Amino acid sequence: MKTRAFKRHARKANGARRSRQRGVAAIEFALAFPLFFAVLYGIVMYSMIFLVQHSLTSAAAEGARAALVYQNATSTSLALTGRAEAACTRALAVVSWLAQAPQCEKVISTAPAGCSSNAAMDCVQITLTYPWSSKPLIPPLPLMGLISPTSLAGQATVQLDPVNIL
Repeated sequence: MKTRAFKRHARKANGARRSRQRGVAAIEFALAFPLFFAVLYGIVMYSMIFLVQHSLTSAAAEGARAALVYQNATSTSLALTGRAEAACTRALAVVSWLAQAPQCEKVISTAPAGCSSNAAMDCVQITLTYPWSSKPLIPPLPLMGLISPTSLAGQATVQLDPVNIL
């Protein structure tokens, strides 16, 4: 008899405990979800930043390779300018999927100053800059914009032999 009464009393106590803890799971979820969401958002945001950074660098390299293609011109300066324009056009075509077209900057270095690695060569340097703060690929969350970059850039340089430009 004593054991039955004890079991009955234990069941009542468990039922009382369950009714007191009925909303605890919802409270724990409400506290844990923002933390997990912030971590997931950070992973996605930085993955997109790395994707855009790598795409800009790859596009600048592709543009630098396009600068190697012969341009029909009457002078060396016109040929270098034409090659730099072709390089920017090709680089911008590679990253045309971005929300906003990046800015393409061309720097042409000619002999005698030439390239920093070889003064006898001419250089065409392509720099692509994307304004991440004004056109992010995913919408920013409050306070997450403080830790993201304002702009992303990719750069590539190609050396050209002045003898073979024309």
